[in-house]
Amino acid sequence: MSTTPLATSPAPVKATARLGGFERFLTLWVALCILAGIVLGQVAPGVFHALGAMTVAEVNLPVAVLIWLMIVPMLLKIDPAALREIGRHWRGMVTTVGVNWLVKPFSMAALGWLFIGHLFRPFLPAAQIESYIAGLILLAAAPCTAMVFVWSNLLDGEPHFTLSQIALNDTIMVVAFAPIVGLLLGLSSITVPWNTLLLSVLLYIVIPVIAAQLWRRARLAAGGAHALARTLARLGPVSIIALLATLVLLFGLQGEAIVAQPAVILLLAVPIIVQVYFNAGLAYTVNRAIGSEWCVAGPSALIGASNFFELAVAAAIALFGFQSGAALATVVGVLVEVPVMLSVVYLVRRTRPWYEAGAARPGAL
Repeated sequence: MSTTPLATSPAPVKATARLGGFERFLTLWVALCILAGIVLGQVAPGVFHALGAMTVAEVNLPVAVLIWLMIVPMLLKIDPAALREIGRHWRGMVTTVGVNWLVKPFSMAALGWLFIGHLFRPFLPAAQIESYIAGLILLAAAPCTAMVFVWSNLLDGEPHFTLSQIALNDTIMVVAFAPIVGLLLGLSSITVPWNTLLLSVLLYIVIPVIAAQLWRRARLAAGGAHALARTLARLGPVSIIALLATLVLLFGLQGEAIVAQPAVILLLAVPIIVQVYFNAGLAYTVNRAIGSEWCVAGPSALIGASNFFELAVAAAIALFGFQSGAALATVVGVLVEVPVMLSVVYLVRRTRPWYEAGAARPGAL
């Protein structure tokens, strides 16, 4: 992605091509924050309960601030002008949109019903079964955004495709997230609090997208792509710090339940991991069958598999509360995201010769 000065339209800002020292060990920091939250929740439960009670219209204010700090720096990278690139890589676009919106939420719902609702039911608290499934649905209904820049660059993926696909995903998410979540929660016989769901979409999608785009335009107008890149560099640590602080807060409130039943984390991770590999493999093989270039198929597989867990966590808290099984399920998604997605990157790179041998003949599997 070019970072040349602004001419007729904003140039996309290139993401870092390799994970930094801190990001490389994100799973470790996540685990440490989970541990810190559990310990602090036992030591000072009153502090966490006070923070959990700071709500307005069922929206927790500390979490809202932390979520905005996570989301806005990520959305600041999105260039709406990238939507003009859709036609160049239409095969990859169609594949990823299909996986993200027609397969992924429904496959996760099915996996949730299979694993959580049936196979693992005897080992999970009965009162939280539906809430766990709801959290999995929220996780799958929000396609990943900013972290895809990292995964794609690790693959040497086509940067304009990655950027335009993310911009398209965000556009679709504004109108599709609430209906899909409402439909799947309804099919799961879970009461849908529509007012809270729509408020979550407004707070955690619409407002951040508008704020980020206004900020982006202001930075580009002030100093072009270089000014925007400097702002992104300064904001880089903010998203991760806000994420880790949210985890401490979440697990401070959920600590007692986790200490009592640590196996819940492992069981919730199973459908999430299965879903990642299933959707990544589906997008990858479909792209191969229709003749997409490997540099498009790789990012397509990664975008189709990963999740916008910041939005999922925020929506789960708003809909079901801090101490709900839904909130816990979305946080487990954070825990497994980095190692699982890095393994997908590895597999896609290793299978490049196989992919290119088949993709040279559209229709071959």
